[in-house]
Amino acid sequence: MNKNQVKGTVKDIAGKVQEEAGKLVGNKEQQAKGLQKQVEGKAEKHLGDVKEFVKDAKEAVKDAVHKR
Repeated sequence: MNKNQVKGTVKDIAGKVQEEAGKLVGNKEQQAKGLQKQVEGKAEKHLGDVKEFVKDAKEAVKDAVHKR
């Protein structure tokens, strides 16, 4: 797990909390901000996922080359 995955997950969760708090008090602006945070968090997590995939692929290629 890399820092983008962690930060993205935390931001997504914070956005969910903010959205629900906005719903509880009837504040549409807070709901919208919460949804925006969730989108940003999911995007950052996906960036982290891609970085992990690339890192793993790079390691696999490196291992395959060294086995020859």
